[in-house]
Amino acid sequence: MLILDHLSKTYAGGNEALREVSLTLKPGEIVAMVGGSGCGKTTLLRLVAGLDTPTRGSVAVDDTVITAPNEAIGLIFQEPRLLPWLSVADNIAFGLSGLDRDERRARVDFALHRVGLDGYNDRWPRQLSGGQAQRVAISRALAPEPKVLLLDEPFSALDAFTRASLHEHLLALWEAKRPTLLIVTHDVEEAVTLADRVVVMQPHPGRIFTEIAIDGDRPRDPLSDDFVALKRQILKALDGSLAETRQAQRKTDQPAAAWW
Repeated sequence: MLILDHLSKTYAGGNEALREVSLTLKPGEIVAMVGGSGCGKTTLLRLVAGLDTPTRGSVAVDDTVITAPNEAIGLIFQEPRLLPWLSVADNIAFGLSGLDRDERRARVDFALHRVGLDGYNDRWPRQLSGGQAQRVAISRALAPEPKVLLLDEPFSALDAFTRASLHEHLLALWEAKRPTLLIVTHDVEEAVTLADRVVVMQPHPGRIFTEIAIDGDRPRDPLSDDFVALKRQILKALDGSLAETRQAQRKTDQPAAAWW
């Protein structure tokens, strides 16, 4: 279980990025976080990952308070960030040094099979397409079997077809051990496709505006009435989350806030 307890972050100079964010993610739950620029989504992921420290509040996985990077938490970035001097197999096995050789090989082979890259063990990152490289990055993050996996817009630079394919591969890997996933995204359709719950953030400072539960089994049909209705509900919530910011910016003749 991942618990965010009144999480707040104020940077030097008084810039308040997050204010009193409390959120509990159940084991195996997939939660997507959406919101406008300045709502602290990336700051929140850094705090959960132990890459930064909160000004107030805490992050805990089960009974462990997170104050530094922890093997229980994995992180996938916007770019694959594969090590170019290592093969695909060695990139995936990079965080498995504590396991014996046979177990490392088994986990690498299983991960590659789940993302449709059987036989790619000895290839180099430079030989992969963008979508293939991100599949390897997903495999690398899930191979150590973390309890929590954080995803910071990992599909944002990909075309729609590749992105949809990677959603399937991510869910296939997740299905094996069902870690808790916290996904930051600007893509509302992606949120509805993947998540059990969508958290809409409000900016300046970042705080939770509302939460929207998503029922139904996966895969979900993006053309179904329920899917379209959920997209509309989230878009309406996003618009509402920015209403106060837009009003304040109009008074100061600043550009209007946007969530995309």
